[in-house]
Amino acid sequence: MMELLAIAKREKSRAPMEEMQHAKVTTAEGVVGDFRGKPGKRQVTVLSLDSWQDACQQVDTDLPWTLRRANLLVRGVRFSEQNVGDVIQIGDLKLEITRETDPCPRMDEQHQGLTQALRSEWRGGVCCRVIEDGEIKVGDAVALLS
Repeated sequence: MMELLAIAKREKSRAPMEEMQHAKVTTAEGVVGDFRGKPGKRQVTVLSLDSWQDACQQVDTDLPWTLRRANLLVRGVRFSEQNVGDVIQIGDLKLEITRETDPCPRMDEQHQGLTQALRSEWRGGVCCRVIEDGEIKVGDAVALLS
């Protein structure tokens, strides 16, 4: 079963990630309060815990998921190119997967080798566009609709 494990936002570029227990996510703002939430293909980012743990294992350390700077952390899935166009549903919220979240060289500022570890198998997560607003909370069930 897929589950929403964590939610985070940041007010501006390079600001620390702020974890939240619940959030409103809209087509106009993405995760309300997150600076990247304007409409587009990278409105909300979703990271797979399973893939994040694979990347951490490759660099031989345990790192907090917020270093990846994603908005949502989910368990029970590993994303791939085949998921582009699929919909992630969390309660009423629907997110269309638009592309892979490319790991940037800033990841090596967090831990040397992390950028490369995130490059394979879509370990950096996915970018999404909000197609239906919703309120979400940590612990919500997550569904992946093809």
